[in-house]
Amino acid sequence: MSTAGPLLIVESRGPVVELRLNRPEVRNAISDELRTDLLKAVDEIAASHEVRVVILTGEGTAFCSGGDIAGMRERLRRPAGEVAAAGLRRLRPSQRLILDLHELDKITIAAVNGPAAGYGMDLALACDFIIAAEPAFFAMSYIQRGLVPDGGGAYFLPRRVGLARAKELILTGRRVEAGEAFAMGLADRVVPATDLMAAAGKWADELAASPALAAGLAKSILNRSLELTAADVLALSAEATAICYTSDEHLKLVDSFVAKQKKS
Repeated sequence: MSTAGPLLIVESRGPVVELRLNRPEVRNAISDELRTDLLKAVDEIAASHEVRVVILTGEGTAFCSGGDIAGMRERLRRPAGEVAAAGLRRLRPSQRLILDLHELDKITIAAVNGPAAGYGMDLALACDFIIAAEPAFFAMSYIQRGLVPDGGGAYFLPRRVGLARAKELILTGRRVEAGEAFAMGLADRVVPATDLMAAAGKWADELAASPALAAGLAKSILNRSLELTAADVLALSAEATAICYTSDEHLKLVDSFVAKQKKS
């Protein structure tokens, strides 16, 4: 896996790829260029047969502070009649990144090392799992700028913490410290800051041991399960299982299981 650019550090370790946002001087705010690098990296990962788990984190003391202030200033300088159309054009690639990350057929872990605010919190929520350092905090801060969450938080947050709690966090934009985030189900694990990347790496190694095809298909079904009927989920599961029946991973695992049963 190649490095996508200086604003994004990409490191591979066997089946695990680490993506590190690298704008620590602005708390890893997402510029157009960094967003482009992320889209490219996620596309490369999606096409890879070797990658099984992705860890997303930030360099320095922040995970991601959200959108870049330069982009906000540029939008505000436009003539009034162009603001909405220009805003929509800027939002589309940002939303595509969230969907690409969410729908990636690899397991994803957000290792939240510090503040995850606005779009930064959306990036964490788009991942399958969130592990947070003790000093980290989360803030759905859009409302504090007079905005509606546009990066997926309105979809992902209720699924993690429930509708009423999601409304409270979105309508106040308040900070949620790591301990509270864990208690409400926003974060899956909380560890000391010095242990974050080691803990995320160990978790990634455990998840990477799962059969890739089965894990990817199961993730795809689970991502849609809250919007589907039980019959829909059963039908998708049956189709996915039929695909797995033909995989080398399934055949090897069944042969291993049968061999162990004969020995016992």
